[in-house]
Parts: sequence; C-alpha cells; structure tokens
Amino acid sequence: MKASAEVIALPMLSAELPRKRYYAIGEVSELCGIKPHVLRYWEQEFPQLKPIKRRGNRRYYQFDDVEMVRRIRSLLYEQGFTIGGARQRLREARQEQVASIAAAALPQAVPNPASRKDLIKDLRHELEELLKRLPG
Repeated sequence: MKASAEVIALPMLSAELPRKRYYAIGEVSELCGIKPHVLRYWEQEFPQLKPIKRRGNRRYYQFDDVEMVRRIRSLLYEQGFTIGGARQRLREARQEQVASIAAAALPQAVPNPASRKDLIKDLRHELEELLKRLPG
C-alpha cells in the first residue's frame, strides 16, 4: 500500500481548529488527516515541527505545530512536493516572512550621501535650537 493511500480526508478547515493549548498526537492525527506514525516521521524530517515531549515521551503539539503539519501535508499531498522540496519551500517561506518583517521594521534609508549630510545638518540645527530653549 502506498503512503498516499493512508492519507485521510481533512475533517475541518484550518479556521475550524479548536483553540487549545496542547493537542495529543491522536488529536493532531485526526485534525490533519495523517496517521500518527507519519507525524513521528515528519518530526525527524522537518526541523520546524517540534512537539513538546512530556512523561513517557508523550508528544503534545501546540496550535502552531498543528498549522505546520497542515502546511506540510498540503505541500506533500496536494501540491506534490517531495520531502526535500517541501523542506526547502518552508525554509524559503520563512525567509520571505523574516525579510518582510525586517523591511517593515527598518526605517527608510537615506538614498545618497548628500541628503544624509543635509539630514545631519537639520538634526544638528534642531538640537541647537532645543539647547537655546533650555534654562540655564
């Protein structure tokens, strides 16, 4: 029997995931339509997937882990990626996300040195004006 034959249809959309702190491997299996042994294998193949392990090596997935399992499932079973390709796609998506956050957080750079000098002159002038207003 092929691995894809063991895939179960997704019972819920991602918006319908119950908001819980922890999910057992059986719950994740049902929510994502993946057998538990496949989840354990994916933990070895995808570094982004790291459930918390408690007593007796019991795995507890958090909400973000469940969403990651769904993304991995989509890449492998619906979009036809190999495990290596899915791993690379997740890495690229993470890099794009970090780059967009960094671009939004960083102030816009001054385009040329001449305008940088003008900016410094303006700042110096403003600081001198503030110093003049201070008592003392």
